[in-house]
Amino acid sequence: MTFLSLDLGKNRADMTKRILLMPILCLSLIVILSLVSETAPAFTEESQDVIKLPDPKFSSSISVEKALRERRSVRKYKDVPLMLSEVSQLLWAAQGITDPQGFRTTPSAGALYPLEVYVVIGNVNNLPNGIYKYSPLGHKLVRIEKGDKRPELSAAAFGQPWVADGAVVIILSAVYERTTRKYGDRGIRYVHIEAGHAAQNVYLQAVSLNLKTVVVGAFDDRQVKRVIHMSPQEEPLIIMPVGRNE
Repeated sequence: MTFLSLDLGKNRADMTKRILLMPILCLSLIVILSLVSETAPAFTEESQDVIKLPDPKFSSSISVEKALRERRSVRKYKDVPLMLSEVSQLLWAAQGITDPQGFRTTPSAGALYPLEVYVVIGNVNNLPNGIYKYSPLGHKLVRIEKGDKRPELSAAAFGQPWVADGAVVIILSAVYERTTRKYGDRGIRYVHIEAGHAAQNVYLQAVSLNLKTVVVGAFDDRQVKRVIHMSPQEEPLIIMPVGRNE
């Protein structure tokens, strides 16, 4: 009984020490975290790596019928810059959010949205050249790499010169698993249907902005993925250079 009493007393003493040390440890952790947050670089929308796009417009002087009639695939572009507002409008047309529930400009099977949208900037006012990924949530661009990568993308598209000539180049890719995990192999077809919707939206929006574009489907998938820095889960589907022609 004596030994048991001694053991219980020792355990109580140890527990008391631990309880007394807990506030000190917590305070130390708070101080360390505050120092880390002060020294860590801030990743904000004001930085050059994240760019908030101008709000898209929801009306124009060109009707849907006129845009459909004038839609053409054009492969020659003038060496004239686009405006940031035009880039904003094109990307919104491709995958912009149009509803508080998150629905977008393109229909998507199960509202699963397997598409990703990239834009290679080569000649846009007030936007540094580089590769950017479009984020529908927040309608913003996230820069992936600096520099004009149009020549590299053109090479990946078997040297098609219009890919390098567009002021910007929009790339649509897909993460098939987002759709196939629900619909199985048939989901692959649904993804391709959605990509067609997005490409047509870009075509019609380009007409509305008096811009020209073309769908490019001939390219080396692996090279495009390397140039754009896509994730292993993504597959490139469509390349669309955009520029002025008049």
